[in-house]
Amino acid sequence: MKKILSVLMLSLAVLIIAFCRPAIAADTANGAKVFSANCAACHLGGRNVVAAGKTLKQDALAKYSMNSLEAIVNQVKNGKNAMPAFKNRLNDQQIEDVAAYVLEQAEKDWS
Repeated sequence: MKKILSVLMLSLAVLIIAFCRPAIAADTANGAKVFSANCAACHLGGRNVVAAGKTLKQDALAKYSMNSLEAIVNQVKNGKNAMPAFKNRLNDQQIEDVAAYVLEQAEKDWS
């Protein structure tokens, strides 16, 4: 009886793992909406109207060590210099989505 129960429990665990949805990844379509509503005033087209050299273009992101999801998420959450913090305006998923969108657009050279 214990052996049958063990086999059933193991089978159930395997099925649950096999059919569980993975953690929700960043949604760049939502990131585009968040960017448009919150970031485009200063960063339209990947530019930076406050600090012209600190754009969201791939070379500038690399130069300022902002070319990772984690770095952009941190910057958006906490702000820095002229950029305000958005941790009280946007939830974690929105921040992750917009960071993924920025990286995606940088790879496309914002075209």
